[in-house]
Amino acid sequence: MKILQEFKAFAMRGNVLDLAVAVIIGAAFGKIVTSFVNDILMPPLGVLMGGLDFKDYVWVMIQATGDKPAVTLNYGMFIQNIIDFLIIAASIFLLIRALSHLKKKPEPEVAAPAPPTKDQQLLEEIRDILKAKN
Repeated sequence: MKILQEFKAFAMRGNVLDLAVAVIIGAAFGKIVTSFVNDILMPPLGVLMGGLDFKDYVWVMIQATGDKPAVTLNYGMFIQNIIDFLIIAASIFLLIRALSHLKKKPEPEVAAPAPPTKDQQLLEEIRDILKAKN
């Protein structure tokens, strides 16, 4: 039972919940960016490249024979995933950068001056005595 209580205390800490929310939002954001890349960005890019689609780039290692499908190295999908990653990374960078600019920076607190040292106190007393004599 103690282990369940410890796990509950761990799971209910703010950092774990924040991380769970971040993972869920990140997955949804990834789907949005993937759709943006596949459905909006890549078609015009493919037209500019002469109608080619990265997904069509494969290297056939073994040709298909009978019931056996071909063995291919799908380097076009790899390129597509790199583009997806770069766009997601840039989007997250810009989002975090914008959010950090929106946060108010705390005013730096003015530190109280340090109390005078024993030597400084003695010098002030000497100064005051000399002023009083004049």
